[in-house]
Amino acid sequence: MTIGQNSEYFRDVRIGVIGGTGLYSLDGLNVIETLAVETPWGQPSGPITIAETERGHKIAFLARHGPSHSVLPSEVNYRANIAALKALGVQAILAFSAVGSLREEISPGDFVLIDQIIDRTKGVRADSFFTGTGVTAHATFGEPVSAGLRALVARHAAAVPDIAVHTSGTGVCMEGPAFSTRAESNLYRAWGASVINMTCIPESKLAREAEITYAIVCMATDYDAWRESEEPVTVAEVMHTMKGNAANAKTLLLALLPDFEDAVYNDSAKALMRPEAGSMQYAFQQPPEKQSAAGRATLNFLFPQYFT
Repeated sequence: MTIGQNSEYFRDVRIGVIGGTGLYSLDGLNVIETLAVETPWGQPSGPITIAETERGHKIAFLARHGPSHSVLPSEVNYRANIAALKALGVQAILAFSAVGSLREEISPGDFVLIDQIIDRTKGVRADSFFTGTGVTAHATFGEPVSAGLRALVARHAAAVPDIAVHTSGTGVCMEGPAFSTRAESNLYRAWGASVINMTCIPESKLAREAEITYAIVCMATDYDAWRESEEPVTVAEVMHTMKGNAANAKTLLLALLPDFEDAVYNDSAKALMRPEAGSMQYAFQQPPEKQSAAGRATLNFLFPQYFT
C-alpha cells in the first residue's frame, strides 16, 4: 500500500523500531501490512512493516539501510525515515545500531544505551526538516536521548543474560563509510567516548525536531581501531558478531514490548513522551506571517498543529 503526502490514510501506530546493520526484520510479531510512504523529503530507506503485538497494538519497523542493506550511512534519507514514521502516528522510536567499542569493558556483543552523542559527521547529510523551507527553528538537544526510554530498556537487561547491557555512555557518530584510523579512535577515547557508529546523527536530531521520543541500543561488534594488539576492524569481523547481536536485539525487544506498550498506549499522563511532546512549540523564531508559505505547506506534513 502506498501512502502519499495528501492521503487521508491514518494508522494508530505509536511505536517505531529502526533496525541497523544485521537487523532487517522483526520476529515473534504478526506482520499485517507493508507500506510505501511518500513524504515531502522523498521516500524512506525501504517499505515500512506494520506488525501487531499479542495485545493488538501496532508497531512500525523500518530497516535503516534498506531491507538488503543497500544504502550507505551518508546516503540514508534520514528525514524521510523519521517523517514517514511520524506520518503513521509514531510517538516513540527505539533504534538499534551496530557500533565499535572504544572501551575495554564494552566487549563485542555487549549493548550500550548511550545518553550523549558527539557529532563527527561532515555536513553532507540533510539534518533538519527546516532546511530550505524559509522557516527558522532551533530544537533543544542538550539531552539527545530519552532518559525514560533508556530506563525502560535497561529494566529488561535480564532478557539477554549472556551479554552486558551498559546503561549509559557517549556515542561518536562519524561520517564513514570507511572505519576510523587508529589516531581517530584514540582521539575519541581521550574525549571520553564509549562507542562509535555512523548513523545516530542526524537520526536522533530529526526525531527531536519531529517531537518523537527516541532511544538507541548500540550493539558492539568490535573494538574499532584503537587496540594496538590487534588488527583494526573489518566488515568480516562486524558481520560475524552481528548474527548474535541481532538475535539478542530481537529477544530484548520482545521482552520490553509489554512495558513499552503500557507507556505509550495505557499511561494517560504519557510520561514517557512528555519531554518531547510539544517541544517545538516555542522553537520558531519568525512570526507566522514572515514564514514562507511554501515552507509552511511542507512542514504541515509533520506539524499540522503549528502550520495549518
